[in-house]
Amino acid sequence: MARVTLEKRIELENEEMALAFFRRALSKLPDPRRRQGIRYPFSALVTIALMAMVCGCDDAEAMESWGEANEEWLRSIFELPYGPPTQDVFLAVFALINPESFSTVFQSWVDVLRVKTRGEGKHIAVDGKTSRRSFDTEKDRPAIHTVSAWLSDEGLVLGQRKTAAKSNEITAIPELLRTLDLSGATVTIDAMGCQTEIVKTITSGGGHCLLAVKENQPTLHADVVETFAQAADRRNRSVDEPARPTVQACEESDKGHGRIENRRYELCRSLDWMTTIDRWPGISFVLKVTRQRTVLADQTTSTETAYYIGSDPTIPVSQAGAFVRRHWSVENELHWVLDMAFREDEARHRAGNVAANLTTLRHFSLALLKRDPDRKLGIANSRKRAGWDRAYLLRILATERG
Repeated sequence: MARVTLEKRIELENEEMALAFFRRALSKLPDPRRRQGIRYPFSALVTIALMAMVCGCDDAEAMESWGEANEEWLRSIFELPYGPPTQDVFLAVFALINPESFSTVFQSWVDVLRVKTRGEGKHIAVDGKTSRRSFDTEKDRPAIHTVSAWLSDEGLVLGQRKTAAKSNEITAIPELLRTLDLSGATVTIDAMGCQTEIVKTITSGGGHCLLAVKENQPTLHADVVETFAQAADRRNRSVDEPARPTVQACEESDKGHGRIENRRYELCRSLDWMTTIDRWPGISFVLKVTRQRTVLADQTTSTETAYYIGSDPTIPVSQAGAFVRRHWSVENELHWVLDMAFREDEARHRAGNVAANLTTLRHFSLALLKRDPDRKLGIANSRKRAGWDRAYLLRILATERG
């Protein structure tokens, strides 16, 4: 009996901590509803939606069902004279909430979780994702595209910005970066983000950039390719030519998924062959990555080469290579999980701001689940467990600790 009492006390403490946590986090989010006819407290409605999302509810219909199944408990912790919110209420409110304001509150949630975003060696991967079924052909609305900043060290989304299409990432990325603490962090972005304004935003914020370079910047790409071509050219040079660039290099290989991959990283700080370097203030090195993959089943081998520019004047070549590899964690640990565990690509809600705000709810639910130090299951099964085990749900929601 004493053990049951202790467990119940822990559950109540977690419940109280979680509610205080969300009341404080949501206090800065303006209630967008008109004063007349309000039936549900704003913070209660958003908190219930988050609880339901953590418990495996991927849309407003499921949130309503979860609320009905847990009505007695929800009435004990929220003022719900009309019962739990219906799907129409969830959709109406999330359609009105400003996505940028909600994203800002999400970032304050991350701060409450005491994520250590400061310090040398931190890595932030910035990448975009399209919710493929959020389009509306009748109203000629394209699918929602969201740009996210992923703190790979902690496995958390630091912030996001909604855009109308992938092509709009160029303007959305600087807006997102300006909301983050970039001090001492290295920010990696694919070739879409290789823009002078983005470099300036990162370096002026105290961070370092490592950006992929492709043909969307043809002159820059040609300069980087030429720099490494000159580094490989061993001929004697005339006195009028710039010296042969010097290169630091390292190699690594691994085996998995039925293939062997060998990677060679070459870092060059000699930028005399860069005719456009004056247009890219702050850039201190260029990086070449050569990947050779051999499929074990048929022994076929393919090779690809990628190029990057970076701003950290002291980064070792091995660390630069590690950041390039870690950039793809945003695909494997965020986008893939959102599609597989949260079924984001199948989400059809699109009225008003619903799609963008439910993306924020998914990000925060994922953050809470990942921050559980005792989690032994994958994200999808952890969501199921939260739906079955209220004590586990409350422990996740009360993750206000360092």
